[in-house]
Amino acid sequence: MAEKRRKFDPEFREGAVRIVTETGKSIAEVANDLGINETTLATWVSRARRAGTRPAGGSEELERLRRENAQLKRDNKELGMERDVLKRCMVLWVK
Repeated sequence: MAEKRRKFDPEFREGAVRIVTETGKSIAEVANDLGINETTLATWVSRARRAGTRPAGGSEELERLRRENAQLKRDNKELGMERDVLKRCMVLWVK
């Protein structure tokens, strides 16, 4: 006997896609948490990415935070390199 297909409303689909895109969790993990098929969720995420849709509410803030985080990582890397150079200079100066 064939199984009856479950229907998901658009709000649920959008919410599931937002969880994947905003939290960085894997599709398998989110699908398991929500009790849906992994392939179904992967299809929703794929469609949303192809459509170029952004998660509703706070997407601009999220993008701003991502840009800021990337800049801070670059700054941190540069400061680490400068520190290493100064350490080497101090070793040579003390000798």
